[in-house]
Amino acid sequence: MTFNTDTNLLRQLPAIEKLLNTQEMLDLQATYARPLVTEALRAVVADIRNDILSGNHTQLPEYTEYAERTRQKIEAKIGARMRPVVNATGTITHTNLGRSLLSTAACEAIQQAAQNYVNLEYDITTGKRGHRDSITEPLLQQLTGCEASTVVNNNAAAVLLALQTVALGKEVIVSRGELIEIGGAFRIPDVMAASGAILREVGTTNRTHLRDYAEAINENTGLLLKVHPSNYKILGFTSTPGMEELTALGEQHGIPTMEDLGSGALVDMTPYGLPREPLVGERIESGVDIVTFSGDKLLGGPQAGIIVGKAEWIEKMRKNPMMRALRLDKLIIAGLSATLQLYLTEHAVITERFPMLNRYTRPIEALHALATKLKVHLEGLFGEKINFHVSETYGQIGSGALPVETLPSVALVLEPSELSAELLAAHFRNAKVPVIGRIKEGLFWLDLRTVYDREEAWIVETAKEVHHALKIRDKSW
Repeated sequence: MTFNTDTNLLRQLPAIEKLLNTQEMLDLQATYARPLVTEALRAVVADIRNDILSGNHTQLPEYTEYAERTRQKIEAKIGARMRPVVNATGTITHTNLGRSLLSTAACEAIQQAAQNYVNLEYDITTGKRGHRDSITEPLLQQLTGCEASTVVNNNAAAVLLALQTVALGKEVIVSRGELIEIGGAFRIPDVMAASGAILREVGTTNRTHLRDYAEAINENTGLLLKVHPSNYKILGFTSTPGMEELTALGEQHGIPTMEDLGSGALVDMTPYGLPREPLVGERIESGVDIVTFSGDKLLGGPQAGIIVGKAEWIEKMRKNPMMRALRLDKLIIAGLSATLQLYLTEHAVITERFPMLNRYTRPIEALHALATKLKVHLEGLFGEKINFHVSETYGQIGSGALPVETLPSVALVLEPSELSAELLAAHFRNAKVPVIGRIKEGLFWLDLRTVYDREEAWIVETAKEVHHALKIRDKSW
């Protein structure tokens, strides 16, 4: 292409105003605001101009193509950013992929609350202003035996609110082995600093004794804190006092006690084949003043921070000015209360009512059957270009719950012959419905523990899309 040709093409570029008045662009403006269409169209013309200057254009697009490219620009800018994905990573409660899936009851409760006025802060009996905690508190009292409770937007907020309410300007004694950091750089020392409490470390990383807490108590001690390790476990030569011991020590010195349980389990999960986790109710029985835990993760509800314990401290937290910034809206309260109600029904069907518990306890035989079925579908599509085999593997619960425990699983393993596993994974990830797997030993693994009928259909459709994209790149596909 010569310089003169470039110059001629640039001169022939239609004016923005002329393009805006074509029928195709007018149709677009009937859907989107004119300033938005104009901005996108300017970007399209700029792209074409740059292509001409770089020698990539030998002729100008048809007018209809300007409209189509403008529409694509608009949708890329304002289209929905949150969309369904297939989680085939092997991490069941995946923080980056939205954590827990909600029960049907929770989803229906959220929809009901979203579409109607509700008694969020209205006492129907008296006709006067009520408190939003009154919706979840009776349920939590029944499930945990606590005197009172409140809920905020996540467990980090629960810890922050509790520390500032109970120990502002005072020392909080905590074991060095419990100064955790979890995803998103949530660190206990940092949260404590933000709360205005003063960290007092005791013991060592692997061993802390009750006497370490006792010797650290002074006139400025405001709280004895125990923290669940959440995303790690120290094994071997370890020691840490139980909550009962810390509670007795706190009562002896008139100092409140608190435990951050992290995930927090309301019922014993061992009958469902899961490892033993401390129950919130057991901690309340030990006499601890405050317990915080998550509303999702093991509990299986929406993201929330739940605080249960002695009424004296819960009431003070409700009056804390921070509470207004951290409180839940009606949608999350609706979903959380529906989730808690399910725990008060017949436990024999609990695995069917909670999607996450169903995924944790899914039989390995069902995964093998699914893997075989998917293998046939995908082999018929890709032929010899990708080698497929079924492999037993291990997944994890995720999101800081049961950090070292694994769950047996089954994966469909893809071994491409003419491109890298990384490039194949990128094609699956960037499809209309992204399929997120993992790369291991140069292969693309699709863990099937979280794949059901809907996800199976999505994987097949995404595979067709990937095959089409690879065929455009190379006709041999």
